[in-house]
Amino acid sequence: MNKKLIGLGLVATAALTLGACSRSNSTSSSDSKVKAAIVTDTGGVDDKSFNQSAWEGLQAWGKENKFSKDSEYTYFQSDSESDYATNLDSAISKGYNLIFGIGFSLHDAVAESAKSNEKVNYVIVDDVISDQKNVESVLFADNEGAYLAGIAAAKETKTKKVGFVGGVTSDTIKRFETGFKEGVASVDSSIEVQVQYAESFSDSAKGKTIAATMYSSGADVVYHAAGGTGTGVFSQAKEINEKLPANSDKKVWVIGVDRDQSAEGDYKSSDNKDSNFVLTSTIKEVGTVVKDISNAQLKGEDFNGGETKTYGLKDKGVDIVTKGLSDDTKAAIEKAKQDIIDGKLTVNDGVSK
Repeated sequence: MNKKLIGLGLVATAALTLGACSRSNSTSSSDSKVKAAIVTDTGGVDDKSFNQSAWEGLQAWGKENKFSKDSEYTYFQSDSESDYATNLDSAISKGYNLIFGIGFSLHDAVAESAKSNEKVNYVIVDDVISDQKNVESVLFADNEGAYLAGIAAAKETKTKKVGFVGGVTSDTIKRFETGFKEGVASVDSSIEVQVQYAESFSDSAKGKTIAATMYSSGADVVYHAAGGTGTGVFSQAKEINEKLPANSDKKVWVIGVDRDQSAEGDYKSSDNKDSNFVLTSTIKEVGTVVKDISNAQLKGEDFNGGETKTYGLKDKGVDIVTKGLSDDTKAAIEKAKQDIIDGKLTVNDGVSK
């Protein structure tokens, strides 16, 4: 596997071909047509997280280039794992020739589809398919963004108990968990970090139940990396906070994931004040990567199939929202962020050997 750490603006990606021996585009309009699609995982295109970010990026690409939705760009919703292969087949049959598999759970389906459609370029996000020349793999250094979230949680907790809710046990979510725990420990190693996985990215009820248990046991900040399951974490925090005055010491917080989820934390407190319980959100620029890869496709750039590209803080592939945080917390985050970018601090990912 060839890993490269590169900036978002330097993404060299997928170029289509209609010839069997070449993987670069001609500049003529007749054979450089790009039709791009994403196939979601079970979290769905409206998960307010990972899949939604990817779709927003593809929509931005389509609109900027004045393409037609459902003709030149679209998404295929997967409601269950059995939909992956079907949706990939549907994308192929409808003429889409740049296909993004959004999430590690699509690994097998993408690998199989790519073998049968060698003239189509595929991108697998959050996993690696290293032995197929028409598949590019994209990873994110989620542990780096999660480390900063851990600092925020540790700086703001009043109970010295925080929680992490994961979606499906996997290398991807392990990166989030590991980075978060290391970030917390960097501030105060005595803070308790409760960890539980829902084993689903679409079970909001399970997310709510897990969050309820964590909050009732004393955790006042919960970070989720659980896709649609995470909506249950927001629901539980809202239920608790609506019964409290806006400035209550018992207020609980959520840390969002993949995109700025602050809007999900709006609520009305018991003293009839507009308030918000999202402490911060880690950002994963899935949409930007989708957009950049699609644009590179349009430009006819060579396709680097079989390679893996990893996007971290240095590349602006991950980040954190700092608006609303205290000055002290912001300063701690900015210092750690710069140390990571400068190579002075390395955050473990929990999966590297």
